[in-house]
Amino acid sequence: MLQRLKTLAASISNAFRRGASRGLDATITAAPTAARSLRRVLPPLLIATAVTAAGYAVVTHPPIQAVPHGLAALRTNQFSGGTAEFRDGSFLRIPGLHEVRLFPLRDQSYRPASIAKAGGPAPLQSVEGLSLGLDMTVRWTVDPTRLPELARKLPDDIEADVITPAVQAVVYKQIARHTVREIFSSQRAEIAAALEAELRAKLAADGIVLKGVQIGSVDLPPDYRRGMDRLLADSLASERMRYTLEISEKKVKETEFEAAADKVRRETAAEAAGREQIIAAKAQEEAMKHVLPFKQKQIEQRALEAQADSAARVQQAEGAAKARRIEIDAEAAARQKLADAEAYRVAQVGKANAGQMATEGELLTRHPLLVQKAMADKLSDKVQVIIAPPGSGGFIGSALLGGTTPPRAAAAGNPEQE
Repeated sequence: MLQRLKTLAASISNAFRRGASRGLDATITAAPTAARSLRRVLPPLLIATAVTAAGYAVVTHPPIQAVPHGLAALRTNQFSGGTAEFRDGSFLRIPGLHEVRLFPLRDQSYRPASIAKAGGPAPLQSVEGLSLGLDMTVRWTVDPTRLPELARKLPDDIEADVITPAVQAVVYKQIARHTVREIFSSQRAEIAAALEAELRAKLAADGIVLKGVQIGSVDLPPDYRRGMDRLLADSLASERMRYTLEISEKKVKETEFEAAADKVRRETAAEAAGREQIIAAKAQEEAMKHVLPFKQKQIEQRALEAQADSAARVQQAEGAAKARRIEIDAEAAARQKLADAEAYRVAQVGKANAGQMATEGELLTRHPLLVQKAMADKLSDKVQVIIAPPGSGGFIGSALLGGTTPPRAAAAGNPEQE
């Protein structure tokens, strides 16, 4: 569109130049004709110029404007003074009629660099008059409920024209009330809270919402910083000793409390054990009310069982005695029969032995040499040769028999008996 307008303007300019160069020669002769031609060309020329100017204004100042993210746009009518607020999307802006201001809706951070260093352009002063620097961060935002009012009230550079003077006025006044040691260590949180409270009230009058104040490092002169470090080290050692003593006292109290608690636990346990024993005794007493009849019945039952067992044992003993007597009688009869049989056998054996001995006596009487033969057979494994004295005429074993003379020899020596 802009290129077309530029092309149209260039063609019109060339036409004017050509017409001017040709018309100079015939100005006098063709004045009425030029006047008529000018009247015919002038209205389109004015229309084209107006269109060109409007197009250029639209291109350089577009009527549609978008609202950036995190910002709010406030459109003010220059003639009526009315305002309209836009927070997203796009809106119509007519140059010369509308004035638009953008306000941040997100939190903004401000860090004053002039007071950050002790050797900076505008250091802070403590109550002792010592220069120091303070690293501080201020988080702020514009009150979104008062945008129409703030559009007419606040300057264009809010941070430079509103935040910075307010921060410097509050910080210098608060820091000048405290010592370096309080600022550096002991009352840093209290100072930050006081700064935040005073600065919030000061900025709220201008439509600025303070979100928070954070105090970072404190910059001190090198010599004072070394002395402060030594002082802080001594203070920390003293605090550590104090805390150590407090911990020791608390440990002693803890031991006492544990002993008391142990005592209470043991007393409670003893009471509970006593109560348990009492309850157990009562329960045993209640149980004995039911157990005693049962025990009595058990005793009666055992007595009856003992009587029955005794009667059974008596009967068994009587039966065993009868059986034993029967067995003894039977055994005695059997032994008597065995004795009779043995006596009969002995009598018969004696009779047989007597008859045999009589037979053997008769045989020996008839044949005396059988004795010597029997003697020789018995002694054959001991004595190989038996020598009898000559002319003894007696028994060869008479010497062994104690000088007994055989019946025949005795009869021969006693003719009268024979």
